[in-house]
Amino acid sequence: MEPTQLEAVVRAIQLAIAPVFLVTGVVGLLSLLAHRLARIIDRARTLERRSEESAEADAEHRADLAVLARRAKLMNWAIGLGTFCALLVCTVIAALFLSAFLGVGLELLVGWLFIAAMAVLIGALLIFLHEVFLATSRLRIGQRSASTGTHGSSSTSKRPPHTAGLHE
Repeated sequence: MEPTQLEAVVRAIQLAIAPVFLVTGVVGLLSLLAHRLARIIDRARTLERRSEESAEADAEHRADLAVLARRAKLMNWAIGLGTFCALLVCTVIAALFLSAFLGVGLELLVGWLFIAAMAVLIGALLIFLHEVFLATSRLRIGQRSASTGTHGSSSTSKRPPHTAGLHE
């Protein structure tokens, strides 16, 4: 017995449920990536303002700005790949419905599109991971109190007094 058009559409809907959930997850990832990019941009603007306000833009500020620029580029790539992944998955969903409506076997196309979507998603996640490693490599937790001599330690800062407030 050959399935009717309605049965084919119902089957396409059943097959499309998993990719729809995948698109939802990718959109959540894109939201996270966009938020991180916004935070990077805000931090860079703050550092640029501080550099403009002070007569001396020290090497540490310039290094921080260079790292922020690199992180922003990585986030742009991750967002681009994540968006491309979502588009590929949407194409998978469209192909599933076209297959049902037209009665054409698009299984090979659907399979390759899904594999491509997963490869692109893996790329986006790897770039995201690289950005996280880059961000954490520049952390200086606890160095503020050590350089300013607070929390019971004696002042042993090697920074000249006129630049002490630049990193606080």
